[in-house]
Amino acid sequence: MPAKIIDGKKIASELEKSLEKRINALKEKGITPSLAVILVGEDEASEIYVRKKEEACARLGLFSRIIRLSGSIRESELIKEIERLNVDERIHGILVQLPLPDSINEKRVIGAISPLKDVDGFALENIGRLVQGDEFLVSCTARGIIRLIESTGVELKGKHVCVIGHGSVGLPLSIMLLNRNATLTICDKFTQNLGQLTRNAQILISATGVPGLVKAEMVCSNAIVVDVGISRINGKLCGDVAFDEVKEKASFITPVPGGVGPMTVACLMENTVIAAENFADATGERK
Repeated sequence: MPAKIIDGKKIASELEKSLEKRINALKEKGITPSLAVILVGEDEASEIYVRKKEEACARLGLFSRIIRLSGSIRESELIKEIERLNVDERIHGILVQLPLPDSINEKRVIGAISPLKDVDGFALENIGRLVQGDEFLVSCTARGIIRLIESTGVELKGKHVCVIGHGSVGLPLSIMLLNRNATLTICDKFTQNLGQLTRNAQILISATGVPGLVKAEMVCSNAIVVDVGISRINGKLCGDVAFDEVKEKASFITPVPGGVGPMTVACLMENTVIAAENFADATGERK
């Protein structure tokens, strides 16, 4: 029997709906959750991603501020813009759309964002909190993947999970899986005999950006397969997973598009609300 499709759009919509009560409670206190997105340069894909975030804010009644900066901006000027946002109490979340121009050090720029406004979950302090089991502001994609897996009704505790890719998604996701007592194998696209490792996994997650990397023979029967990768071939979006063949072997599978992507945006909205709630708690204590 073909795998059941994990509908990221539907689950994202349900998450957004669940945020409405929290957003209204903040507005009753005079606080509108707000997100500032910094876009450097004119990358077409980045423009699309930023527009989706702006549309999500509009749907939920969040304030969004899109700051478009020249691709020739100096790193120091970009950091000054972030520092201004850090002290602006009207802004609760800050996101720098990646990638940045080669002339700018991404780590220094991300490091300039206040951990209290770091809705991407990249700040060292937030990574440290995550390692300690405190999932305050964590990677939106990683948070979304956990929700997608949980939507299947399968408990992560004790399950063997294989994550392919240990970058900005794979690393925080791996920690979140360990926080839920999963048994974890971490690989990447360079791992030798990759299929031998992936075939042992009850849950397989691929986040490499290599189109069609995961074939049916690499997947355990009835595994849950989550495809994080996204590439464009001949104008068509595709993921890391050879979807048509793997769906005949898996129990659940995410599509590309329509799987992890919508959940990432919805979890960004959730992180923005969390940051606004934290601000409300802090300012309430000061009064």
